[in-house]
Amino acid sequence: MDIKEAVRIAIKELMIPELDKIKEENKEIKTTLVLTNKRLDDLNVHLADQSRRIDETNKRIDELNKRIDELNKRIDETNNRIDALRVELRNEIAYTNKRIDETNNRIDETNNRINETNQRIDRLYEVIVRREEHFKLDQRVANLEREVNELKKKLVA
Repeated sequence: MDIKEAVRIAIKELMIPELDKIKEENKEIKTTLVLTNKRLDDLNVHLADQSRRIDETNKRIDELNKRIDELNKRIDETNNRIDALRVELRNEIAYTNKRIDETNNRIDETNNRINETNQRIDRLYEVIVRREEHFKLDQRVANLEREVNELKKKLVA
């Protein structure tokens, strides 16, 4: 039994300090594990908060996308109205240009008639001037005939 006892004592001397060391390291590992689990719990809380905030942000983005879609629809409707108005305005402009051309033609015709009238007035003026000159000549001839008659009377007398 001495051998048993000696093996036991040797095992105790070699193993017990190693077991104590392993127990101490096990305590440190458990402490580290507890701290790591606490940090993981804190990270999980933080991640849950971040996830909630991301969900809220995604909801806001979805709302903004809906508003953008509505605005795009309104812009498309406005663009369609602008296109229709553009066509209508082009038609109105073409119609107005046609009326302007017709009015210009009438103005040209009126100007031609005014030119013809002016030419007739010029001819009439020439005729009137000739009549006045003729009347003046008639008066001068009458005056000269009177003077000649007076001179003849004076010569006869």
